[in-house]
Amino acid sequence: MTTDDQARTPTGRRRAAGAHHEPPLNLRRPGWPTFSSEAVPWDPSTEAYGPRTGRAQHRGPYEAAIAPTIADAHVYLSSAASALVAEATAEIARFDGEALGATTSFAALLLRTEASSSSQIEDLTSSAKAIALAELGRNGRANADQIVANVTAMTSALAHAERLDPDAILAMHQALMARHLPKDAGRWRTQQVWIGGSSRSPHNAAYVAPTHPRVPAAIDDLVAFAGRDDIAVLAQAALTHAQFESIHPFPDGNGRTGRALLHAQLRNGGLTRTSIVPVSAGLLSDTARYFAALTIYRSGDIEPIVTEVAEAVFPALANSRQLIADVTSARASWGEQIHARRGASAWGLADLLTTRPVVDTKLTAAELGISTVNAQLAIDRLVDDGVLEQIGHGQRDRVWQAGEVLDAMEGFATRSRQRVH
Repeated sequence: MTTDDQARTPTGRRRAAGAHHEPPLNLRRPGWPTFSSEAVPWDPSTEAYGPRTGRAQHRGPYEAAIAPTIADAHVYLSSAASALVAEATAEIARFDGEALGATTSFAALLLRTEASSSSQIEDLTSSAKAIALAELGRNGRANADQIVANVTAMTSALAHAERLDPDAILAMHQALMARHLPKDAGRWRTQQVWIGGSSRSPHNAAYVAPTHPRVPAAIDDLVAFAGRDDIAVLAQAALTHAQFESIHPFPDGNGRTGRALLHAQLRNGGLTRTSIVPVSAGLLSDTARYFAALTIYRSGDIEPIVTEVAEAVFPALANSRQLIADVTSARASWGEQIHARRGASAWGLADLLTTRPVVDTKLTAAELGISTVNAQLAIDRLVDDGVLEQIGHGQRDRVWQAGEVLDAMEGFATRSRQRVH
């Protein structure tokens, strides 16, 4: 069985502007436990349904990983990596301070962009418009629906940030997979999973995760590590993420759940209070390097994954600031376009559009606390003033979009995919 992580071969290197020279990725750091393995019998129950050719390759025992305990493991980083973590931490704190001092909160917008970027790492792509339509219940594009589910998972992660325990992790996965994998959503897996190789068996796979009976204890150990207060939060979140991905506790959705957990840990550790740091957007420019760092982590070298996450902070926040500037500029221009009395619902709708650029009367009424009749009047006002335009030409179940905000979100996505040298 293949899952939604790491199915790539590492190539190339992404580097944030001004980043320091770092040691080779194969440099082993002392003090961190390595993954071991065990021989596991394989029951080829589906062999009769596969081709006869190559059956011998899928018989006999296979090697599955054993996750080491890390609850009390010593975290050693080189001085260069420690300095990078400190610099990235300071940048996050600065960004969080900007968010606290701003008159408008863009947390909801950044959460949506992070959910989209995290999904793109798993090759789930969709336009900002399609995602916004899916949020309104306009279904039809599977990727957009799954990205919306990831928004829900991210929201759940932040809601559980004060209590990072196994139940919180299960709740994140439940929010992510409730619609797309209802039988397994919010439950630890009950079968073997692996990455790469053949779907017929784990033989010759690139990585075989621990057997499913080992998952609960491994997660308990992970949670104990995540609860420590003697490690820099950003480095701790990166290591928790790498350990989680290596345990691979679910049949699907491990990558997205793991990155949601990373955000919950940043919030739990007090590194972010109100803002969202779209780390996935920073990782997206070179996913091969990110996957390679996760692989190397299992050999006991923790520095690559810590470096990847820390370096991702800088382009992610630069991109976020540009997105906020673009949306803020659009909102300022609307102030000159909108012809409505002070206090009219049209102004509240204009503010709503900065984080929800596609609306209908039901959403508008619910968010502004007004009737659907008044919601339609506010929408009509913004249509007449050139802020909104209707999607399509139907007269029933109508939807409107703020094109400038959607363009800003697409710009964010485009910048996220650009490789940084």
